[in-house]
Amino acid sequence: MMHCVAAGHQIVALANLRPNEDKEGFDELDSYMYQTVGHQAIELYAEAMGLPLYRHTIKGTSVNTGSIYTKCEGDEVEDLYQLLKLVKDKEEVEAVSVGAILSDYQRVRVENVCKRLAMQPLAYLWRQNQDTLLREIISLKVQAIIIKVAAIGLDPDKHLGKTLDEMEPYLLKLFQKYGVHVCGEGGEYETFTLDCPLFKKKIVVDSSEVVVHSADAFAPVAYLRLLKLHLEDKASPAFQ
Repeated sequence: MMHCVAAGHQIVALANLRPNEDKEGFDELDSYMYQTVGHQAIELYAEAMGLPLYRHTIKGTSVNTGSIYTKCEGDEVEDLYQLLKLVKDKEEVEAVSVGAILSDYQRVRVENVCKRLAMQPLAYLWRQNQDTLLREIISLKVQAIIIKVAAIGLDPDKHLGKTLDEMEPYLLKLFQKYGVHVCGEGGEYETFTLDCPLFKKKIVVDSSEVVVHSADAFAPVAYLRLLKLHLEDKASPAFQ
């Protein structure tokens, strides 16, 4: 989103797909498309940025997993279509900020949805060098913490809750040793942003708990469930 603002676009709304809370294990969906860990705190993003937030519950699953996507009833991509259609109808938006870096699977599906809605996908991070991108994220004062780990070398007890700034040297070592994507594009980790120049207020985590999804000896999968958070005023103004 920071690249969108720098390019002259105006952010008018936020949109989020959330898991179905009636289902067991709803915090972490086995989705090819969406991050659901940290969904409890998404509403704070809207407050931190002073923007309206639109949400839609994920009802579908990964049905059409081919390299080319066409409209498929029951697929989770159709939940994205419904969400963005709602936002477009309410806010008359023309484009969508897309954070994909490497996944053709995700890119193809977002482009399909945008084409059907006559919207422009803005993918400023696409195919950027991940080492360079990670350094840029840190240098721009984006404070993001790791809230899920799922790769060899990442330890739930050591690394959950750490900032990208703290983790950068270690992530580079994991890339050299195991080929781990330093920006997590292979699903190695997921993050939650506590502060960035677009925020008018910063998010503070008061309490959380570690949930082990898979206790694999070499690559355990675990995540932070965010239990209590609050917003705090910032000393410096938001990014313009």
